[in-house]
Amino acid sequence: MAERIVVGMSGGVDSSVAAAMLMDQGFEVIGATMLVWTPPGIEMEYADSCCGLSAAEDARRVCQRLGIRHYVLDFKDVFYERIIKNYVEEYRQGRTPNPCIRCNEFIKFDALLQRARALGAERVATGHYARIRFDETRQRWVLLRGADRRKDQSYALYRLSQEQLSRTLFPLGHLHKPQVREAAAALDLPTAGKPDSQETCFVPDNDYPSLLRILAPDTLHPGSFQSPEGEVLGRHEGLAAYTLGQRKRINVGSPVPLYVSQIIPAENIVTIAPAGHPSLERRTVEAAEINWVSIPPPGPAGLDEMSVQARIRYNATDQPATLSTSPSGLGETARIRAVFDLPVRAATPGQSLVCYQGDELLVGGLISG
Repeated sequence: MAERIVVGMSGGVDSSVAAAMLMDQGFEVIGATMLVWTPPGIEMEYADSCCGLSAAEDARRVCQRLGIRHYVLDFKDVFYERIIKNYVEEYRQGRTPNPCIRCNEFIKFDALLQRARALGAERVATGHYARIRFDETRQRWVLLRGADRRKDQSYALYRLSQEQLSRTLFPLGHLHKPQVREAAAALDLPTAGKPDSQETCFVPDNDYPSLLRILAPDTLHPGSFQSPEGEVLGRHEGLAAYTLGQRKRINVGSPVPLYVSQIIPAENIVTIAPAGHPSLERRTVEAAEINWVSIPPPGPAGLDEMSVQARIRYNATDQPATLSTSPSGLGETARIRAVFDLPVRAATPGQSLVCYQGDELLVGGLISG
């Protein structure tokens, strides 16, 4: 009897082809589209959202074309509790969250897996560009970059546990995007020509300050722009409208471009500096809330220094660094430390430090202040 797999279908070309590939491999496939929280009154406007009503309709059409069952799963409440509340609180603390990472951890590979089990499936699959394999020597599931480096999504998956990795399939991990488009066209899938979604699913037009004005207006109290030396240079719109390295929304007269170099929530201050200022760069980046992925957690003595390629944002370029554990804590309070060969710009609290060796994702954590 064929193994049953539930495929998280976003209504895009990637998840559509993932479902078709698993059918070809002999699995019994069920499509599932997750409806998540969206700002009240605008659900019908989410034409490009990966988890909106139009996505569910596109996924239904694909499943009809493939001849498989399709379910729409209401995850609005758990999404609000796990993702939206954290998103707002991070901005209150002057941090810049990445909600997609938490969505992967708590929704796509937790809540979806629970529903999959209720449907008689022990594993789930998605259209992510990443790979998973089991390493016999380490007795550990290993997360690897996708073969298509331009589309690789492993960074956003670093928080998956060993249990979650063991119950997940990424059918597209060995493919490049043009191959996926070609496969969709050959199968005459309705999503073959659909463009990729580029926005956070619950933030209309990626205008997150406007959303925060509705959800948490206290995060947008105007305050002072200051130089790193403490000179007041102007007024900002509110801490949540800014992230480190940002140039947009800095309405200060200056002969040179200025960038956000620090956010100080306790004083409602945003410091700004010209390109090349030391406050915009640093070589040492620490991270907490660690998840050890392809290597096991170190013992009490900590991790021996090791050379890695480290990334501080989803769209950033990997940079050579030396990874170690920070002496500031062990166990649940443990931290990792990356000392970069060259200074990196705008290492932002709330974003993630993720470290690789070759294609293997070793460990990641939230960048601390």
